[in-house]
Amino acid sequence: MLSQQAWIALIVFLIAYVVIISEKIHRTKIALMGGILVLFFNIMSQEEAIKSIDFNTIGLLVGMMIIVAVTSKTGLFQYVAVKSAKMVGGDPMKILVVFFGLTAICSALLDNVTTVLLFTSVTFAISDLLQINPIPYLITEIIASNIGGTATLIGDPPNIMIGSATGLGFNDFAVNLFIPTFIIGIVTCFILFLLYRNQMNISVQQKQRIMTLEESSFLIDIPLMKKCIVIMCLTIIGFAVHQILHLHSATIAMAGAAVLLIIGRLEPEEVFKEIEWNTIFFFIGLFILVGGLEVTGIIDLVARWAMTVTEGNILLMHVLILWLSAIGSAFVDNIPFVATMIPLIKSMGEIGGIDVTSLWWTLSLGACLGGNGTLIGASANVVVSSLAAAHGRPISFVGYMKIAFPLMIVSILISNIYIYVAYLR
Repeated sequence: MLSQQAWIALIVFLIAYVVIISEKIHRTKIALMGGILVLFFNIMSQEEAIKSIDFNTIGLLVGMMIIVAVTSKTGLFQYVAVKSAKMVGGDPMKILVVFFGLTAICSALLDNVTTVLLFTSVTFAISDLLQINPIPYLITEIIASNIGGTATLIGDPPNIMIGSATGLGFNDFAVNLFIPTFIIGIVTCFILFLLYRNQMNISVQQKQRIMTLEESSFLIDIPLMKKCIVIMCLTIIGFAVHQILHLHSATIAMAGAAVLLIIGRLEPEEVFKEIEWNTIFFFIGLFILVGGLEVTGIIDLVARWAMTVTEGNILLMHVLILWLSAIGSAFVDNIPFVATMIPLIKSMGEIGGIDVTSLWWTLSLGACLGGNGTLIGASANVVVSSLAAAHGRPISFVGYMKIAFPLMIVSILISNIYIYVAYLR
């Protein structure tokens, strides 16, 4: 039986979840209020609540946001996008394929929210020049960002959270997730090409408009751009060797951010305005909410239920977590979903006395790729749909889901096959 404190923690968590899904109130407000209620009802002490916050996740996000915010001021990302479009002769379908690839790559090396923010502005500029509907590009970039972000530790917030909770490093994620995400990316891009190829016909004159763009005009500060490129490369190398150096990924990211602020001679106040503080404080409130479930034993109870359902069968565990994560993350933002699943999987391992390492890759694939299912499935989706609406080009929830949900199912089927071949044969 659940204790009174456990019931309160569960009710607060579920109410917060429902309101977050409804989008009636900003999710950061709800997460913070939920965290406060956990403290107000004495479910956790303030000291316990602070300990429940994963500062490695927070530090990694802030560090990368600073690096990307500074780099975006140089115009480097816009330069790369326009240059790529010109290289394919302004052909809209070739641009779609190029943007899919660039978005996926940038999402793997940076983070998907920042990547879609950068590419969305370029997408509107190019679609205006070509006089075509930007929606196919925007949907493509959402899907590509979540696929690319799945491949690395820093690409998607769920992976950052998994890495922080388990000690798995940048190389671990790259080795285990690159192959499935690469295959999924190729298959998805091909399907999107088939879906949109008859909707993107334009005249020769329209193609020439993109060719008149001067990509170098997007470069605002070349000396700073060179410094940013060096720091970004060193930071990525740092992620690759951080386990050898016995340093956390947050330390690497914050070191890169600090060095860039110094050598770039930038005022912190100016750069800090560009950080997505809403996201940071959403995480803080969320960690406390999930911590309330953990200390009251609810996570352990659910873990025991999962062990009973699967009867300790490792194959059934993988299938359950993969599909539960995918479907759940499609309809609930994958960040709070993963925050709930992490202690659950840990408890399953402790109760069953099994090695759950492969389950972390299953959770990552399910949550990150499942986020593609609907417009509320991942932070990148919400960001792009908000920007599209602001530009007078709203993305229909149902229209997006008709395209993205079947693609998400395809990606999970591929993931299921990969997991079986790689870890369960």
